[in-house]
Amino acid sequence: MFMGEYEHNIDEKGRMIIPAKFRDELGSTFVLTRGLDQCIFGYPLEEWKVLEEKLKSLPFTKKDARAFTRFFFSGAMECQLDKQGRVNIAPTLRKYAKLEKECTIIGVSNRIEIWSNAVWEDYYNDSEESFGEIAESLIDFEL
Repeated sequence: MFMGEYEHNIDEKGRMIIPAKFRDELGSTFVLTRGLDQCIFGYPLEEWKVLEEKLKSLPFTKKDARAFTRFFFSGAMECQLDKQGRVNIAPTLRKYAKLEKECTIIGVSNRIEIWSNAVWEDYYNDSEESFGEIAESLIDFEL
């Protein structure tokens, strides 16, 4: 399980250190793709395969299903860490997530998310104000 929040920089070549706590969970090969809310999602291969099967089951006759799967899969790329624990993030993903220098990497259960610090701070501040309302609108999981 991925959890926690870490800050790292991305260099001019698109390389960024993945937190050591996430490296073992991600495995030697993992998948990065466009995420929701203008971040990058990162999945271990096993989790990616589970997600792939779920997305395959969406009805391709539905316009929204086709659009979502195109968006999700067209941005996907298999990645590997280098000897320094860095991943090279493709220019298209960097552009989508507005990754320029300072980044935030968070653990979200079965995936990691890579955010531009500025985008993460805006998202966090907006969500923090309505966190209680969001919690109330979800099913009671007896937390």
